[in-house]
Amino acid sequence: MAPKVPLKVADYTVLPLAVPPLLTYPKQTTHYLYLRQHNPKVADADTPRSLFLVNIPIDTTEAHIRSLFADQLGGARVEYAEFEGARSSRKTTAPVAPSVPAKGRKRKRGQDGGGEDEEDVAKLPETWDRELRRSGSTAVVVFVDRASAEMALKEARRAAKGGKEVVWGKGVEGKVPALGSARYLQHHTLRYPDKLALQRSIDAYMTRFAASEASRSRALARQRQVPDEDGFITVTRGGRTGPARLEEAQQKAEEQKEKQKGKEDFYRFQTREKKKQRAGELVRAFEQDRRKVEEMRRKRGRFKPM
Repeated sequence: MAPKVPLKVADYTVLPLAVPPLLTYPKQTTHYLYLRQHNPKVADADTPRSLFLVNIPIDTTEAHIRSLFADQLGGARVEYAEFEGARSSRKTTAPVAPSVPAKGRKRKRGQDGGGEDEEDVAKLPETWDRELRRSGSTAVVVFVDRASAEMALKEARRAAKGGKEVVWGKGVEGKVPALGSARYLQHHTLRYPDKLALQRSIDAYMTRFAASEASRSRALARQRQVPDEDGFITVTRGGRTGPARLEEAQQKAEEQKEKQKGKEDFYRFQTREKKKQRAGELVRAFEQDRRKVEEMRRKRGRFKPM
C-alpha cells in the first residue's frame, strides 16, 4: 500500500502532478509541487500577487506555468515567472550606462517594438533553445492581480484535497522546443550561428563597450581637474591633462577649515587637554612675572643716591 501523501508541509500546499510516460521511461510518474504565498524578506509591489513554487520539474518553462494555472487550476492568469538562477544565466552585454535621448530627436527604428533593440543585438547568441532547471529548483509566479494569485492557491489546495489529476505539460504540446535528441541537434546547429548575425552582435557589443570606456575616461578627467572637498586632486591613471587651479584648491582648503571650527571640544579628552594647556600657560605667565619682580628688586637694592 502506497504511503499517504500529506496535503500540507509547513506552509506549503502539496500538489501532485502526473507526468506522462516518455519513450525513455514508458511509465506515468508523480511529481510533487509545493506552493505557498510568496513572502520574501524584502517585499515589493508584486509580492501580494505572487506565489512561491518549490521543486518544479526540470523541464519547466513559462508556458508550462501558464498552462498549469490557466487550464487546470481555475483559469488564473499569469503575468510572468522568475526561475531560480535566471539572473546568472542571462546573456552577457557590455556594461554601459543608459543613455537619455535628446529632446526633439526621432527614435530609431526598433525602439518602439517594431524591430530589434540595440541591447538585444549586443547580446551573445544562444546555443540552447530551451533551458533546463536544476532538480528541486524554485520559481516565483506573478499573477495579473492579487485575486488571481489567491484563486490559484485555492484551486491547488482543492485539487490536492479532492485527488484531481493534474497532468504536467498538458496544453503545451508543440509550443515549446522538444527535448531528447532533437534538443542536441538544435544545440549543434546553434553553435555555428550565421556569420552576418554574429558580426552584427560583435559590432554592437564593441560599440557599447567603447561608449562605456569613453564615459569612464571623461569621469576620470573631471576627477583630475576638480579638487575634492578636502582640497586635494585625485591621482588617477593616465596623468593630468592640465594644471589644476590654485584658487580652487585654496578655496577648498578654506572651506575645510571652516568645517573644522567648533569641533575642538567635541570629545571629552579634548576638553581636558585644553584645560591643561590653559593651566600651563597661567603657570608660565606667573613664573615670568615673578622673575621680573625679583629682577626689579635687585636693581633697586643696588641704587645709591648721591
